[in-house]
Amino acid sequence: MYHLATIYPPLRRLGRLPLSRDQLMLLMMAVNEIFLGIDTFTAHRISGTIRPGEWIPIVFGPVAGLVLLLAGLIALRRRPLATVLGTLTLAASIMVGLLGDFFHLQRTVLPNALPGQRISVNLLVWAPPLLAPLTFCLVGLLGISAAWIEEPPDSGVLRLFGQSHLRLPYSKTQAYFFLIGLGCLATVISSVLDHARTGFSNPWLWLPTAIGVFATVVACALGAIQRPTRSDLVTYAAAMLLMLLVGLVGFGLHVGFNLVAQGTIVVERFLRGAPFLAPLLYCDMGTLGLLSLLDPAEPATPRSMPSLWHVTR
Repeated sequence: MYHLATIYPPLRRLGRLPLSRDQLMLLMMAVNEIFLGIDTFTAHRISGTIRPGEWIPIVFGPVAGLVLLLAGLIALRRRPLATVLGTLTLAASIMVGLLGDFFHLQRTVLPNALPGQRISVNLLVWAPPLLAPLTFCLVGLLGISAAWIEEPPDSGVLRLFGQSHLRLPYSKTQAYFFLIGLGCLATVISSVLDHARTGFSNPWLWLPTAIGVFATVVACALGAIQRPTRSDLVTYAAAMLLMLLVGLVGFGLHVGFNLVAQGTIVVERFLRGAPFLAPLLYCDMGTLGLLSLLDPAEPATPRSMPSLWHVTR
């Protein structure tokens, strides 16, 4: 159980999980792609009309998620093909994220305004969220990191096709910690910008901000430590559990805010009211953060066949 067993030694008695850490990461990336498409659809519906270019992430998300799931099935017979298919899909996710961020930036900047007024805090708060499309990039980076075998585990050396290898400056586990930290940072910034529209009238809105900052600092700090102690890992796990808790509470509060009298659901309120899926990003980062604590060892596979899912038979 790797780091989780360091935090709670009795877990060593459980043995290996049915899926490896990277398999679980890739499965999470497939689910994330699908939900990103749904979340983008609800966000773009606010304007009343979805422009042709705005359909790109809406369609790409579910398609990419299904392709990643299909790659997992293909890996049972043709592992190299599955790895290439998954990597290309995740690379496309990065491109979709960068393209979306460019479009959002165009809506945020006023090029014809007076100097000093072309971009402002008010524009950042009320314009299309700048960081939202970058979630596709984060999913792509995490997925590509998980798609290639690290040999030996925690060495920072990725095995490519045949006998070729790629040496990275950090181990895959450290890379996960850094990426989780960046994801937590993007999550808390998005939360602050969303809550700024209410003027933080409710003091409890500062709680997800504080938890998000704490998780960001802890994850990035752990990524810089080659041999973390048990107290380091306990602090990190506590931060991820807090992210999960804040996300679940926030989801309940957002849904409750959008309900009308007697708990009646009005679709329009869910589209234009408090974004009910947004708090789940805290849960997503918390879950990914906990998965990064699992054993990095992969099931044995033929050396000439790097695999996206590394399914044993």
